Amino acid sequence: MNNDNVIIIKKPESFIDDPITEILRNGARKILAQVLEAEIELFVNQYKELTDEFGRQRIVRNGHLPEREIQTGIGPVTIKAPRVRDRHHDTIKRIGFSSSILPPYLRKTKSMEQLIPWLYLKGVSTGEVSDALSAIVGKDAPGLSAPTVSRLKTIWEKDLQIWQKRDLSDKHYVYFWVDGIYCNVRKDEKQCLLVIIGATENGKKEVVAIDSGFRENELSWISILLDLKARGLKDGPKLSIGDGALGFWKALSKVYPECRRQRCWVHKTANILNKLPKNLQPKAKQKLYSIWQANSKDEAERHFDGFIQIYGAKYPKASGCLEKDRDVLLTFYDFPAEHWRHIRTTNPIESTFSTVRLRTDKVRGCFSATTVITMAFKLCECAEKKWLRLHCPERLAEVIKGVKFVNGIEKKWIA
Repeated sequence: MNNDNVIIIKKPESFIDDPITEILRNGARKILAQVLEAEIELFVNQYKELTDEFGRQRIVRNGHLPEREIQTGIGPVTIKAPRVRDRHHDTIKRIGFSSSILPPYLRKTKSMEQLIPWLYLKGVSTGEVSDALSAIVGKDAPGLSAPTVSRLKTIWEKDLQIWQKRDLSDKHYVYFWVDGIYCNVRKDEKQCLLVIIGATENGKKEVVAIDSGFRENELSWISILLDLKARGLKDGPKLSIGDGALGFWKALSKVYPECRRQRCWVHKTANILNKLPKNLQPKAKQKLYSIWQANSKDEAERHFDGFIQIYGAKYPKASGCLEKDRDVLLTFYDFPAEHWRHIRTTNPIESTFSTVRLRTDKVRGCFSATTVITMAFKLCECAEKKWLRLHCPERLAEVIKGVKFVNGIEKKWIA
């Protein structure tokens, strides 16, 4: 066997009491080494035609960098990154290599970046983070002591402050998803995180705003929307999706009055079912589902009227809860059918902030208001990288231009 193809796997001294994790970690180390070798081989081949003053190939392999340990979701993984050498006599003109997979100063993977905020929201204090990480990624959790985590918190708070002041003049959001997330903070207070996620003109979802508010009231939302406008977001979205909190809708009409409204069907369904006996809820839920899954607005209206006819006499509060928002529950039919799956609910916010809500609901008195919003920001930052673009993003240009849609299909005008 060629010795060049042999990868020596060093067994770490820490956390060797779990053979399955050790096997996984060794496998990860081997795969990482192979990927790094392939990356540097590609880099060398890219410049193989370059030669120095002696006619030798300029860009060549040059051994490995010192071994270092990366903290990952399956524990510490030791790796030796390969390096290259440029033989050019002028140091200024030398071509350097930096791995896109393993940056020079990386010590923690992205999963670890997400893990630390998650632990905070679980109710783990700064001093306990190292112990918690030890159980997850290995004994002693090197490099993640309490002072290190405290420094990370300070850095993250500054990141949030910079992010909240960023320029938005080059942004154009077509859709807004809006919600207020209530979290427990110290002294039995309820902090409300006011969150806006937007869809850009190319279909990418991104966090637009995260801030603290007071019970989702109009003043809090106006403050956020005016701040967005002051930072360059002159044109508002074409459609906003949210629950029934009146504060946002009142604020929206004052700051972006042209924006249309879509009530979230998930929130509305929950509100209606809460007004019905439990034994009736499964069947009622199916009937509500048939409304917002209808292929046309006329069909949805028939299911709508049918629900009110069935439950209106005995359960007027449930039917009234549905009837009062008829118009804003069916707005999505005036937008591209390809986007219905995205704009009928506030699911982008619900799925992302379920972690925040669950952690803070289960643990009381562990967080300051600053900690909650900072950790929520970091979790969103990680989650945003995994969000899928809107289906058929090319239809967004038509929405921006004001193209009219009927039952999700572009309306053709007849001369």
